Amino acid sequence: MNFILCILFLVTLSCSDDETEVVLVDDTPSVAFKYLALGDSYTKGEAVCDACKFPSQLQDSLQNYLTPNEVINLKVVAQTGWTTTNLKTAIINENLNAEYDLVTLLIGVNNQYQNKPFSLYEQEFPELLNTAITLAKGDLNRVIVVSIPDYAYTLFGLGGNEDLISSQIDQYNLFAKNHTESLGITFVNITDITRQGLANPALVAYDNLHPSELAYTKFVERLLPIAKIKLGID
Repeated sequence: MNFILCILFLVTLSCSDDETEVVLVDDTPSVAFKYLALGDSYTKGEAVCDACKFPSQLQDSLQNYLTPNEVINLKVVAQTGWTTTNLKTAIINENLNAEYDLVTLLIGVNNQYQNKPFSLYEQEFPELLNTAITLAKGDLNRVIVVSIPDYAYTLFGLGGNEDLISSQIDQYNLFAKNHTESLGITFVNITDITRQGLANPALVAYDNLHPSELAYTKFVERLLPIAKIKLGID
């Protein structure tokens, strides 16, 4: 009888009587959307839980609009401290395929923080954006560039010449925005959210530097409607 059940219902029996796994196969085809998030600590989600970073929250939010047979698969290529140069190297090392339905790119704060020449960003950000387009199946309509947060509005940033930090972040964001939009690619500004960090400490993580889960939720409120359109999700 167990053999018959295995054939009809795809039941996998373990050797132990109290460990029985039942696997039911649905004939309905499934759809897997692939989302690639490229960046640094702001994409990795430094100082917040793995499910709290904005790519994971965006993944979960998109999933709410899908059928049970559709899923969003997330790949994150991001680490704390990465500059544009580090991200370029990491993408090469990952040997990624050009198969992603959605790609987000948020990079540049460590170029500013590490006092890299601005000319380096002017050279490497466009290169990274071209790579993002390639990885998004060559479709620039599948790419979203996210603005750089402003850490001057955190306790970490206080006393570190906040005006200079903010002006330099503005410079980076203006270049990224102008270049991104010149190609017809979507640029989403979230910097203003992070500039509420001192007035609303709940927007800053426990390390007094990075955005909190709440801040990332506010990022996703702006990203979600755009991502839905790009994925063709109602």
